[in-house]
Amino acid sequence: MERARDRSAGQPDGLTEPTTDRADTSAPPEPELELLVHGVGGTTPEKMLGDPRTVRVTGDDTAAVFRRAVDTEPGEGPRAEPVREAYVWCNLTSGDSSRALWLLLLPFMVVNLAHWMRPATAGRPRAVRLYGLLVRLTALTLTLLLVAAACEVALDLVAWQCAGVHDCARRHSWLTFSTASASGANGGWWSLPGRRLALAALVPAALTALLWYLSHRTWSAYESHRPMSREPEPKTDGSALATPGFWYGRRLVARLRAAHTAAGLLTVAAAVATPAARFDHRPGGPAALNALSWLLLAALLAWAAAAVGVVCRRGRSENRLDQRLDRHLVRRLPLGALGLLLLTALYAGWSRPGWHSTGRLPGDPAFGALMLAQGLLVVALAVVARDLHRRAPDRRAGMRGLGGPAVALLACALGGVMSGGVAQRVGGWLDGTGALPAGPPVLLTWQASTIPPVLAVLLLLAARLGFAAARIARTERARVRHEHPGEPEDQDRTRTIAHVRAMATLTDRAPLAVAVLTATTLVLGALALAGAMATGKTPDGAARRTYDALEAAAETSQALGSWLVGFGFLLFVTWGRRAYKDASARRTIGILWDVGTFWPRAAHPFAPPCYAERAVPDLTWRMATWTQRTGGRLVLSGHSQGSVLAAAAAWQLTPSARKRIALLTYGSPLERLYGRWFPAHFGPPALAALHHDVACWRNLYRRTDPIGGPVRVSDDTTPDVDHAPLRDPLAYGRTPEHPLPAPILGHSDYQADPVFARERARLLSRLRPELPEQRPEPGDSRGRAG
Repeated sequence: MERARDRSAGQPDGLTEPTTDRADTSAPPEPELELLVHGVGGTTPEKMLGDPRTVRVTGDDTAAVFRRAVDTEPGEGPRAEPVREAYVWCNLTSGDSSRALWLLLLPFMVVNLAHWMRPATAGRPRAVRLYGLLVRLTALTLTLLLVAAACEVALDLVAWQCAGVHDCARRHSWLTFSTASASGANGGWWSLPGRRLALAALVPAALTALLWYLSHRTWSAYESHRPMSREPEPKTDGSALATPGFWYGRRLVARLRAAHTAAGLLTVAAAVATPAARFDHRPGGPAALNALSWLLLAALLAWAAAAVGVVCRRGRSENRLDQRLDRHLVRRLPLGALGLLLLTALYAGWSRPGWHSTGRLPGDPAFGALMLAQGLLVVALAVVARDLHRRAPDRRAGMRGLGGPAVALLACALGGVMSGGVAQRVGGWLDGTGALPAGPPVLLTWQASTIPPVLAVLLLLAARLGFAAARIARTERARVRHEHPGEPEDQDRTRTIAHVRAMATLTDRAPLAVAVLTATTLVLGALALAGAMATGKTPDGAARRTYDALEAAAETSQALGSWLVGFGFLLFVTWGRRAYKDASARRTIGILWDVGTFWPRAAHPFAPPCYAERAVPDLTWRMATWTQRTGGRLVLSGHSQGSVLAAAAAWQLTPSARKRIALLTYGSPLERLYGRWFPAHFGPPALAALHHDVACWRNLYRRTDPIGGPVRVSDDTTPDVDHAPLRDPLAYGRTPEHPLPAPILGHSDYQADPVFARERARLLSRLRPELPEQRPEPGDSRGRAG
C-alpha cells in the first residue's frame, strides 16, 4: 500500500476553524467528497475503497485517512461520483500485544459506562452531579477491590498463612527463605511476620504501579489530542457531545488517576499495618510502637480522605476546553501515599518478639465492607436515576432509566468474581495436601457459590427468549411470503430469512436480560454477604445439620461455584495469553473495546482508553479543513459504530459547518442501542437536534440486522431520516441479475445494495440547491432523503 502524503490534506498544529464561511477561492475546485467511517472489528482501506492501491493523505499508523491512488492524480472534467476517502481507526483499539493487559480492566470499563447511562433530564444540575459522584465512588471501590484481592493473595495466603506454616512452605521451595523453623522458632531475617508482609506488599504495589503506567501511557496517547477550538453554543435540548470540551477529559483523568493510585497504595499500606498494629495494641505491648501505630494509622486515614476528596470534586468541564493540569496534586498525592507505604513497611518490619502468624488476616471484614459499600452506592444511584427518569420520562430508555445502576452493579459483581477466582485458585494451589491453615475469606466462597444459581436463571431466560424468537419466526414467514408475490416459494429459503429476522429482534430484549441478571445478582449478593457475616462459615458448613435438601443444595452450589470460578480464571488467563501472542485474538478483544470504550474515562481512570477522543477530533479536523479549503459538498458516511463516530464528529463542527455536510448512516445503532442505553446523549431530543443541525440525513437499515435500526427522527418540514427497510436478501430466488442465491447480508455490505448509491446521490443533490433532486424510485414509501 502506498504511503505518499497529500500536503493539501494536512493541517498545522493549533489551527482553529475560521469564523467566515467563505471557501478559499484560490484553491482548485474539488469534486464532492464522501468520507467513510468503518464500524467495529476494523478493516483495511483497500476493502473500504474497493481498490488495492490506496494512498494515505493524512494521519499516522494508528489512525489515518486514505484515498484511492487514482483519486490523487489530476483528472480531466467533472467526476460522475464523489471522491471517496476512508478513515481507518481500528488500530486505536487493537494494536500491539500490550492490549492483552486490557482484560484486567474489564470491570473498570463497565463501571465507566454507567456514568454515561444516566437518564435524560431537563435542568436538575445537582441531581446530575450527584449521579456522577456516586458512579465515581463506585469506581473507586472497584480499584480498592482489585488491590485488596492482590493483598489477599500475596499478603494473606502466601506471606501470612503458607510461609507461616512449615509444611506449606516446604512444599513451595521459593518460600523457604521466609519461613519459620519446624519448631515454631524464628528462622532467617525474612521469617518475621512483619517483614514477610512488607516483602509481599511488593506484589499489590507493583499491580498498582502497572495500572498507573497503563493509564498514564494511554492518557498521553488519547486524552492529549486537543479538539478544534470553537466558541460554546447556546444551551439547547441537544446532546452534550456538541460541547467544545466533551472529548477533552485530560485534566479529569489525570486527577482521578492520582486519586486511584493513592487509594491503591494506601490499601496495601493498611493491609501491612493492620496485623502489626493489632499486635502492638495488645495489653503490655511496646509503648513506642503502639504510639507510632496510632500516628501511622491517622496519617493513612488523612491521606485516604484526601484521595476520596479528589474523587468527590466536581467532575468534567465540558462547556470549554479545560487545558489546565493540577500538576502538584497529580504528583504529590500518589507520591505521598507511596511514602506512607514505605513508612508502613519499615514499621511492620520492626522486630517484635513473640509475634507469630496464625489464622488469616482480617479479609472477611475488609471484603464485606467493600461489598456493602458497593451495594449501598448502587442503591443510592438507582434512587437518583429513577428520580431523573420520572421527571423527564423517555419510554424508549432501557430499564426505565435504571440502566446505569444495573451496569454499575454488574461491574461490581464482575470485579468480585474475578477477585474471588484469583484468590480461590491461588489458595487451592498453595493448599495442596491441606497444609494451609485457614484459606481464603469465606465471603469469597459465598460469592463463588452464587454463580450456579445465576447461570440457572440465565438458562431459563435464554429458553424464554428462544421460544419468543420461534414465535416471531413463524410470523415472519408469512411476511416473507407476502413480500415476494408471484415467485415460487422455497420453504427452506423462507424459513432461513424468517429465522435471521427473528434472531435480529433479540437485541431489543437486552433490557429484559440485563434486568433479570441485575435482580438475580443483587438478591444473591445480599444473601452471600449476610450468610458470610452471620455464620463465619462456608455455605456447606453453614448448612450442615439443617434440612437435607438445603445441605445438598449448599454443597452442590459451593462445589460447582469453585469449579466454575477455576474454569473462568483459566479461561481468562488463556485468552489473555493468546491475545498477547495472536493478532487475530487481539482484534477480537478490540471489538469489545470498540463498543465499551467509545465514552471518555469520566468515572474510572484505569479503564481502557477512549478511542473517540482521538477519532472524533480527527474527523472534525478533516471535515472542517476540507470544506474551508474547497467549499465543496461532503457526505459523512458511517457504518455501525462508525455512524456513532460520524454523529459525534458532526456535533463538534460549528453550526455553520454542519449545514454544509450530509449524514449517511447504515447499520446504525444510534437509536436502537445508544438511544436506549445512553438517553441523556443520544435520546430523541439529541437525535432530533442533530437532524436539524446538519444539512440532511438519511439512515438505512435491514430487518435482518441485529445491530442497526431506524433512528425514528422526523418532523413536518423535512423528509424522514429513515429509509424503508432494505430488502435482504436482494433476491428471493434466482434471477437474471442474481443467477446464484443472494446471501443474507444482515449487518454487512450495505454498499452492495443499489439503494445506497441512490440515497448518496440524493443527499448530494440536497446539498446542491441549483440542481433538481432525483425523483423517488417506485416503491420508496418514505420519499426523499432528509
